[in-house]
Amino acid sequence: MNWWRKLKKNPLAKLGAILLIFFYVIVIGADFIAPYDPYFAEENSSLLPPTTIYWRTQQKEFIGLHVYPTTQGKTDVNTGDRLLEIDYTKPSPIRLFVKGKPDQFLQIKLPLPPKFEEVEIFSGFKINRRLFGTTGEGKINLLGTDEQGRDQLSRLLYGGRISLFIGLIGILISFPLGMIIGGIAGYFGGWIDNILMRLVEVLMTIPGIYLLVALAAILPPSLSSSQRFLLIVLITSLIGWSGLARVIRGQVLTLKEQEFVESAKAIGANSIYIIIKHILPQTATYIIISATLSIPSFIVAESVLSLIGLGIQQPDPSWGNLLSLATNASILVLQPWLIFPPAILIILTVLSFNLLGDGLRDALDPKSINK
Repeated sequence: MNWWRKLKKNPLAKLGAILLIFFYVIVIGADFIAPYDPYFAEENSSLLPPTTIYWRTQQKEFIGLHVYPTTQGKTDVNTGDRLLEIDYTKPSPIRLFVKGKPDQFLQIKLPLPPKFEEVEIFSGFKINRRLFGTTGEGKINLLGTDEQGRDQLSRLLYGGRISLFIGLIGILISFPLGMIIGGIAGYFGGWIDNILMRLVEVLMTIPGIYLLVALAAILPPSLSSSQRFLLIVLITSLIGWSGLARVIRGQVLTLKEQEFVESAKAIGANSIYIIIKHILPQTATYIIISATLSIPSFIVAESVLSLIGLGIQQPDPSWGNLLSLATNASILVLQPWLIFPPAILIILTVLSFNLLGDGLRDALDPKSINK
């Protein structure tokens, strides 16, 4: 386990791993952590800034952490700022584990082909408590509200489920495909190798983002977000395996001449068994590293498509379509709290995967693993 000790000594890899664990835990537990339903629009509460939290009332009376009911008032004709109407007569204490609307915690549904009908994989369980909230009329919107009056923090947490898991699902589709095709091409060689590698070269010449935009644009508008999500994953996966296949082919060309492969042939093992059982496991180091470094590309692809309106559609949240508000100059200037959180989370997630991938590459390097 020298590689594990070496990985633990890498502070940047540890930082990346800790951030990723934190992000995945909070988005999985969004039903409990998020203070409100991400689809619920509060009346007269559009584009509210982050809620101000108070210790004392206006009469300087100490009552603990609390907020006041806040709604949007008139717009200042000179500055364009929207004035706030705050009811200081109704302090709303902030409490932990407050009652909320019962939600289906960790419910998993997948739209499966050929008709892309949703099939329930895991029914989850009901939970009617929130990590924090208020006990009065006032609402605590730590990141403000969007143009529909929906809590931005809640939408950010729920949206992270799509943005974070699209990469994991993507590599589960693309990597087995790249491994098998690369393994077959390298092991058999000849005309099989030529055909498969020409296919790989064609796919590698296709500019991925432009293909995604073109394909996403022709998707029927009647598709639900979950169906669109699956199609985006399939599209990104089917064009993302070619680079891996080329590298696996090169490794297999070397491995197939090794003694353990010749021994398997001698006892009568068939070719597919040898590829899957004996050769591909020898490429595990590269596959682990490559998978870690490839996940960010899926996250960025979903974010870009959702940003330009071709990915996950409103009202369903994802970090990409939350970031799409950046295309509105007035929101970018007057309500920056709506733009920076999803942008920062995307940057931190991509950076964390890259830090972890670099750490794994150093730790699993055969030249240094036994040092």
